[in-house]
Amino acid sequence: MRFDLDDEQRAIKQAVHDLSAARYDAAAANRRDSTRTDEFWPELSAAGWTALSVPERWGGQGAGVLELSLVVEELGYALAPATFFGNAAAGLLVAASQHEEHRQRWLPGIASGERRAAFGQVQRDGAGLALDAEGAAIAVLAFDGDALVVDPVPAGLEVADGIDLTRRVHRIAPRAAEPLHVGQPHAVDCVEILIAAELVGVAQHAMEMAVEFAKQRQQFGRPIGAYQAVSHRCADMLVLVESARSAVLSAAWTADHEPSGLPFAASVAKVAAVNAAWHVAASALQVHGGMGFTWEHPIHLFLRRASASSRLLGSADQHLDRVAGLTGLGGSDHRTAEAALPAATDGAAAMSRH
Repeated sequence: MRFDLDDEQRAIKQAVHDLSAARYDAAAANRRDSTRTDEFWPELSAAGWTALSVPERWGGQGAGVLELSLVVEELGYALAPATFFGNAAAGLLVAASQHEEHRQRWLPGIASGERRAAFGQVQRDGAGLALDAEGAAIAVLAFDGDALVVDPVPAGLEVADGIDLTRRVHRIAPRAAEPLHVGQPHAVDCVEILIAAELVGVAQHAMEMAVEFAKQRQQFGRPIGAYQAVSHRCADMLVLVESARSAVLSAAWTADHEPSGLPFAASVAKVAAVNAAWHVAASALQVHGGMGFTWEHPIHLFLRRASASSRLLGSADQHLDRVAGLTGLGGSDHRTAEAALPAATDGAAAMSRH
């Protein structure tokens, strides 16, 4: 197992960072119109990023979950909309379908970006929620370890009043959806890794904002970062971010090379990333003091994204229970622990205020 990125992987990460930095910043995210389309999507499609992890047989580049997680982390850093994430997550599930006809029908459009896919999940009450589904051709909704496909996505979707102001949550009725019949038992775990990677990007950016502010803001003639109460908090942020990033990279590597260990690795990555994103964003707000609590300051956007994304698919508590079951520390056996995630939960409802 490698414990560092190779040159090609670093190049992927840097390229996406540079692309997104030119189009997304905290100020722009704070002003984002909920009815505005993602103008970055056509450029991502034209550059071939949408084909990154789709198998070559269906027009993709055949890269692994590790490379895909690097892209998603940088988009999470920029608080980008979920158009790329949704398309990538849907592609992973469609590629795992038992039916060749499903892959032939949907993967070429997902790879080229011509038929963008959205991703979401079905709640316990049967309602479907999808991220940034307006304008998507299809929507893939995770459900009890499998998935449903809505094709085509109906026009005029209802927008839920979501916690995360930088992306939209749409309600989709899955009544006419087609079962995807995911054949690979842990395909949804790969999507959990992408969620965790996004949360690492959120935590990284929130930490950088806090450290930069601690360097500039002065009290009693000294930068506030010189005081232990602040410097120790920033150090704790770094530990959380780097620990979560290591867990995500390990899980992504496991998905590509040792899929039998994916349930444990994916759950560990999700828990670590959720913990890092929430605590780092909350600590960054504290470092900014009273200014951090204002609507005009963008730190609340990172806190909102951390809260919303952490509840997509399995929650941290569910993943902790799963890890306990897989390691023999919980009350459930190995099979029960694996079956517990990802299931239809009310977690997606937390993305919405309703």
